[in-house]
Amino acid sequence: MIGGGAAGFFCAVNAARMNPQLKVTIIEKSNKLLSKVKVSGGGRCNTTHACFDIPELVKRYPRGQNFVKKAFHWFNTNDTIAWFAERGVELKTEADGRMFPVTNDSQTIINCLLKEADKYKVEIMMQSEVRNVEIGVNGKFTITTSDSKLLTPDYICIASGGYPKSSMFDWLRKLGHTIEEPVPSLFTFNMPGNPVTELMGVSVEKASVKIMGTKLAEEGPLLITHWGMSGPAILRLSAWGARQLADCNYHFTLLANWLPDYNEQYLRADWNSFRDAHAAQKMNTKNPFGLPGRLWLYLLTSSGVHPDTRWADLPSKEQNKLIRNLTAQEFPVKGKTTFKEEFVTCGGVKLSEIDPNTMQSKIQPGLFFAGEVIDVDGITGGFNFQNAWTTGWIAAKAIAGNMER
Repeated sequence: MIGGGAAGFFCAVNAARMNPQLKVTIIEKSNKLLSKVKVSGGGRCNTTHACFDIPELVKRYPRGQNFVKKAFHWFNTNDTIAWFAERGVELKTEADGRMFPVTNDSQTIINCLLKEADKYKVEIMMQSEVRNVEIGVNGKFTITTSDSKLLTPDYICIASGGYPKSSMFDWLRKLGHTIEEPVPSLFTFNMPGNPVTELMGVSVEKASVKIMGTKLAEEGPLLITHWGMSGPAILRLSAWGARQLADCNYHFTLLANWLPDYNEQYLRADWNSFRDAHAAQKMNTKNPFGLPGRLWLYLLTSSGVHPDTRWADLPSKEQNKLIRNLTAQEFPVKGKTTFKEEFVTCGGVKLSEIDPNTMQSKIQPGLFFAGEVIDVDGITGGFNFQNAWTTGWIAAKAIAGNMER
């Protein structure tokens, strides 16, 4: 197994368990195992997502939907929950559907996988980077590592994760595979110098956001940060728009609707009822929309409304601008920031070159893939981990039951 992350570990421990005759080795280039598991979900590990219907589950993957649809028939969310439960790790579901170990500690997941590796005698080589993979005329593999070790395995599962640069995939191209160009997915939007950043820490329970000039739109919680905007709505938007936003070098205009139950036309039609109901009250003290106080004051100011203005005295020009800002406020975006330590890319090994029922290469028998190295990515960390568990398990099953090539 090339890669000591979630997919590589899951493949290794399951292959060793399913077929005790296998000698399974994990090769990890760093001095850390399961590093993404460790930091995911703020250190709690967003292990999977409470989405149990396969047609609904596949909609959470901007790339690779047809591929994962086939894969999830072999191993899906239900199987992940059961697998960990059988090993004493119970998962809980939070209000937004994310699932975590009940301990709220990612180390619980790590310890479970390490215990399985120890139980089934999986060898782990750390600080050992794969420098080259060659295939001989007899179809046998030779792996050369950075510490000059030579390995000659019958099977290889590549679970090396995503790479930020296309050139980093060159060793896979040498094996005959095509690489879909990698670009970042799951990132936050930078708005340098924009006054909205002064509201850092303000969160809105439900907002709708869209990219002007595209069909990209999402709705959900939104967080204002010191560099711009983040939160589930923004992260999902970044995932779906990963390639389009890369093409425009992350310079675009975001439209934010702070009242997603309204559009501009409907809010305008209802405006007089708000105005009449609160006529004598100052606008800064009466916010009828349930928005955070700091955000409401910001919207008044950015619409040219003096905070002491009474609802009854709001001039039509400022009223029009406020209605517009409430339902379609424009924010120039100039750049992105990777979401915490959870670096995710779209791109990777072309899916048409992999069998989703075995995760085996269609080009090279005995070569398997799992996890983010393939061109599949989800809209949040839990969906990416589910892809890791699923593809790792499928590869393990194929390797364990296929000792002859």
